[in-house]
Amino acid sequence: MNSVERIFEPVPETTDRLSNSDTWESGGRLWPSGVRQTLTCCRVVDETHDVKSFEFRTSEGLPVRFEPGQFMTVSANVQGQSVERCYTISSAPTRPYLLSITVKRVPGGTMSNWLHENMQPGSQLAAYGPSGTFTPTAAPAAKSLYLSAGSGVTPLMSMTRAGIDLGLDRDVAFVHSARTPADIVFREELQRLAKLSPRLHLFFVCEGVGQEQDWAGATGRLSLELLSRWLPDYAEREVFTCGPAPYMSAVREMLREGGHDPARYHQESFDISAGVAPEPAEAKSEVAQETFTVKLSRSSKTFTINASETVLVAARKNGVAIPSSCSQGMCGTCKTMVLQGSVDMKHNGGIREREVQKGFRLLCCSRPTSDLVLEL
Repeated sequence: MNSVERIFEPVPETTDRLSNSDTWESGGRLWPSGVRQTLTCCRVVDETHDVKSFEFRTSEGLPVRFEPGQFMTVSANVQGQSVERCYTISSAPTRPYLLSITVKRVPGGTMSNWLHENMQPGSQLAAYGPSGTFTPTAAPAAKSLYLSAGSGVTPLMSMTRAGIDLGLDRDVAFVHSARTPADIVFREELQRLAKLSPRLHLFFVCEGVGQEQDWAGATGRLSLELLSRWLPDYAEREVFTCGPAPYMSAVREMLREGGHDPARYHQESFDISAGVAPEPAEAKSEVAQETFTVKLSRSSKTFTINASETVLVAARKNGVAIPSSCSQGMCGTCKTMVLQGSVDMKHNGGIREREVQKGFRLLCCSRPTSDLVLEL
């Protein structure tokens, strides 16, 4: 096991509820992803004209364990509606008394606008524990390549901050794409960190110069030609990518064309703009679909569901409000007990095996294989 693996050990499974007696170890609180608690905002930082970082402490002011690159789901009441969204933790686990999320204000974005307009020091926000597998422990490597665009910089920033805090002196090439120089999130801090760590190689590429007419960096979009010029050894590096879905798709294709091994490519897979996990291709092609009945044990509401639909999709179609966020089987927000029946669940780490054994399923990535009774 190398130094990165030892320092960034995966957070172990813990109890489903927090208690003073069994949720503490030397590294801090073991906060299960399915448990919600209240965070208190202690600072708001303007990163760019439309991006803010919100820094929080736990209600007890105690440390929290997480891996760099993980995310948490935050919950708020916005205009009378419960809204939940996933945001990557941008702070480093090496500073466990502080949790920060960095949020771009999106036109029409319910949660992002609410946070920008309402969150201030002293404000409180409900959140579920850290989750996700987009972390350095997924693939420790001698040389890494971080590729990000826009606010997708956040998980890679957490990884970079942690590595430098620990003095790992890792060979990391960090390539960030932005609309203009003024839109580069963490620009000054990244430049400072690059001075602290000579093996952190920093590259920016902007679509245009905006108001910074003396911009000396690259302009346009990231291309294989530009990447090859900056990093002739890119094919030897473990790649971690995060950004808008079209960006990640373009980057993956670019690397494929350049001969990079797809097995060494990792990307953040949740997309808060996504509605639900996509239907399997084979299910879409079938003309006739089997249907089942879903019954909710608490409300006695009943509805039918197509075999190709996720339970979350069918519930929404029938007016059943179920908390959800990532819709990709990662955050655990839609975790529900299946009292009767069976489903085909294809998750991305948002549920633990022992929870599955108890009968819990993630409705966003579960498709029925029989009639169901849910604890709702």
